[in-house]
Amino acid sequence: MKIIFSFADVPPLKWKVSPWKNWLKALVKEEGFELISAEYIFCSDDYLLGINREFLQHDYYTDIITFDLSDAAGYIEGTIYISLDRVRDHAQALKVDFDTELARVMAHGLLHLCGFKDKSKAEQAEMRKKEDYYLNKRL
Repeated sequence: MKIIFSFADVPPLKWKVSPWKNWLKALVKEEGFELISAEYIFCSDDYLLGINREFLQHDYYTDIITFDLSDAAGYIEGTIYISLDRVRDHAQALKVDFDTELARVMAHGLLHLCGFKDKSKAEQAEMRKKEDYYLNKRL
């Protein structure tokens, strides 16, 4: 049961990782899954754009891309790429602090691995409700 934080082409965040890892593990457990591993790779807009183009054939910036690597139902294993540039921009636009927006995006990735989608308006509303729920548990 592990959460891994890696930094691709951006400097490492100056943070205490244990509370973040504990919070993310608790999210997975509360959703009824067993965590094998989740690797968060923090990167720049350009780095994530390259991933978006190569693997999803999308030519636009995004804040997160989640790859589900799970082999069996009920288990979480995946890689989550997060653009710190997008997180900073969204935090400013939403008038929230960086850590809050980062937490929202990190929860979003894990929620995808738990089976939540966000393509339709109803799915987006459910995803936002779950993000808010776990953000309140983090504070």
